Amino acid sequence: MSDLSVVILAAGQGTRMKSNLTKVLHEICGRPLLEYSLLAAEALNPGRLAVVIGRDAEQVEARFQGRATFVLQEEQNGTGHAVLTAKAALSDSPAAAEGQVLILYGDTPLLLPETLQQLAAFKRETGAALAMLTAPVPLPGRIVRGAQGQVVKIVEQTDATSEELKIQEGNTGVYLVDAELLWETLAKVDSSNEQGEIYLTDIVELAIAAGGRVEALKLESEEESLGVNTRVELAEAAQVIRGRTLHRLMSEGVTVVDPDSTYIDAGVEIGRDSVIWPGCVVTGDSVLGERVTLKPYCVVESSRLGNDVELGPMAHLRPDCQLEDKVKLGNFVEVKNSHLARGVKAAHLTYIGDADVGTGSSFGCGSIIVNYDWEKKHRTKVGSDVNIGCNSNLIAPISIEDGSAVAAGSTLTDDVPAGSLAIARAKQRNLKGWIKHRKKK
Repeated sequence: MSDLSVVILAAGQGTRMKSNLTKVLHEICGRPLLEYSLLAAEALNPGRLAVVIGRDAEQVEARFQGRATFVLQEEQNGTGHAVLTAKAALSDSPAAAEGQVLILYGDTPLLLPETLQQLAAFKRETGAALAMLTAPVPLPGRIVRGAQGQVVKIVEQTDATSEELKIQEGNTGVYLVDAELLWETLAKVDSSNEQGEIYLTDIVELAIAAGGRVEALKLESEEESLGVNTRVELAEAAQVIRGRTLHRLMSEGVTVVDPDSTYIDAGVEIGRDSVIWPGCVVTGDSVLGERVTLKPYCVVESSRLGNDVELGPMAHLRPDCQLEDKVKLGNFVEVKNSHLARGVKAAHLTYIGDADVGTGSSFGCGSIIVNYDWEKKHRTKVGSDVNIGCNSNLIAPISIEDGSAVAAGSTLTDDVPAGSLAIARAKQRNLKGWIKHRKKK
């Protein structure tokens, strides 16, 4: 087991979000805030991973069950107190007691695993007992350095002097520290400050006083240091993550015509030579194959697409759709919880819901699968090489067998045998002279 322990602090109230949902469960690009910190931590393969939770603890633990040890901070008395809350979970073996502890936060989604690996290498190279990440901007905690440039202490904005408030280097709060030093210094921290809290930042000054070497690695970009506390910062972080996602996809061979107007979640995968036109939204864990074309303003939610699929413009795949190779869906086609086999076509103005459609079948304009009876959703089976005429209604549950056809304007309630033509229309009546008679009234 690795001697590295990681603690993620995620117990804050998040009052500035003004939400009924705890802050770390707010989503950015398809993932909760806390997910990003967990992924960064997991990339380091730590021996122990603990998450300190507070508000909506049961919801948070349920969402990430099995990913970490969850520790409840019942009384929130500062960041130092939060880390102390996790001590038992992080000190379960001699390796842990003699190892290192990495301290992260559940509301900093932009911090990259590569940066944390650089911090670990930096600590090794400098021989520091405590290595910290700083930002090239004045964050609430300012880095106070001595005449030789060495780190002297961290001062919180609320406790800083007028001169200290001019410092442009900020504390990200990310520390990699020898476990023994961490617990020794935290035990000495008191709450004699303006906020009456146990500040984690005090361990820096205490470590230096104890003769420990403290080194600071400054981030090249302030981007990674962004902490999300408001809806504005949530949107700012989402913009960065979308940009990273699109950059990854384009580097893998996907054409994104206009990145500024394309919205793709962080977990989406798209095959090479696919083309994504402006206004498209792809969410959840969607996987798109190679040579897929999304014409303008398509929406794909948590679905799977094969190769050479063409959607849109303005097509909508709701969750749990599977489209096999060469499926073509055009303008204003909506599909939900359905499996469309190879070569299925629906050119325009069609709804396919809760259906399994066989190879090569087609839906004419205005055709509808009527899947809901006001109480339950029912499934429809459409076989291979079936042609559904325009303005037809298939009232589920129903089965349209292979090689059959449905005449335009039909409303079907019964199964259709293979190779049959189904016609279900009211008999046409022509009332002669009706128009002339109407005008006389």
